[in-house]
Amino acid sequence: MEAMLNLSQISSWGLATTVAEFFYIIIGIIFILVGVKALKDANLKARLFTASFWFILAFTFIAGPYVPKFITGICVILIAALTALGKVKQSKSDVPTPEQTRANADKLGYRVFIPPLTLAIAAVIVATVWKKLGANNAIGVSAVIALVVVYVITKCQPKYTVADGTRLMDNVGPVGILPQLLAALGALFTAAGVGSVIASGVQAIIPQGNHFIATAVYCIAMALFTIIMGNGFAAFSVITVGVGIPFLIAKGANPVVVGALGLTAGYCGTLMTPMAANFNIMPAALLETKNKYSIIKAQVPFALTMLLIHIFLMYFLAF
Repeated sequence: MEAMLNLSQISSWGLATTVAEFFYIIIGIIFILVGVKALKDANLKARLFTASFWFILAFTFIAGPYVPKFITGICVILIAALTALGKVKQSKSDVPTPEQTRANADKLGYRVFIPPLTLAIAAVIVATVWKKLGANNAIGVSAVIALVVVYVITKCQPKYTVADGTRLMDNVGPVGILPQLLAALGALFTAAGVGSVIASGVQAIIPQGNHFIATAVYCIAMALFTIIMGNGFAAFSVITVGVGIPFLIAKGANPVVVGALGLTAGYCGTLMTPMAANFNIMPAALLETKNKYSIIKAQVPFALTMLLIHIFLMYFLAF
């Protein structure tokens, strides 16, 4: 019955959903290639477990719409267990020598910035002009455009796209899928009424009518919950329901100011957590830093300073 329901939903897909599924399949293929890469590494003791992680993850991305939801749930539990048990390891990669890297950098110069700029500009244009495609798909389309630009500028062989793409995904590891899992967890927390529980607890520490303390608690809670969740959007729905609405907006605060500054206060937490893998762990993998937390360590002083500024800005602008 559930399988028939899935098929009926698939038949009603529009352009945006169909294109999104195409990109999900591409991502799934990348995961498969990372798993194959692990299997080929004879010196990787956990290669079977590592490959299983990537193959299961690929299955959820490629076959997700076509299987019952409980199967996807089992897959999530399996990849979580493999990660928790430390069975997902990085396999050996063929990386350029420092001399090759230096030579390529000297050859390209500042042209190396053209593809990322192309990606950003193309994403804005596609999201603005081609609205039927959907804003989320704009990133995928712009990535394809930027990839073509890379080929034109570097004249590299297509095989390097596969090799470096899988190497980057392998470097990032399981934390690369945290944004999706944590965003789903935020929606689950909201549906479960976690915001109401937080509100009842916060009520005991905020003096009646003290707008400044309420503002400080809201901003700090947004940052802390974002650190835990790794996602400002997930934290926003829970903390705004639990603190922002009852203790600020209901007391006369401007909802536009509370909403805008509340979300960016959460972003201060994003700068301080490894859970925000796409912001903090992936750049470390790209830069191949010796310590994968070095970016977070550099950002913490600025994040705390901005969080303090947010508290005062919200207090003076919202009331």
